[in-house]
Amino acid sequence: MNKVILYTTHCPMCKALKMRLDKNNIEYEICEDVDLMIAKGFSRAPVLEVNGNVLTLKEAMQWAEENKCQ
Repeated sequence: MNKVILYTTHCPMCKALKMRLDKNNIEYEICEDVDLMIAKGFSRAPVLEVNGNVLTLKEAMQWAEENKCQ
């Protein structure tokens, strides 16, 4: 099972990624801690972390489509 964390500020792009994850029934945790995001070196949101790998929005959207859960 993948450990998935969505780092979000609830901006429109964050909401779009969240909707894609929900649509594809992917389980994930939400992190809204901006200080933690800055400490991790993230300069924008959303960021999706899958098993320790950080994905950009484009990569995350593609990953969500490829990893749909039934």
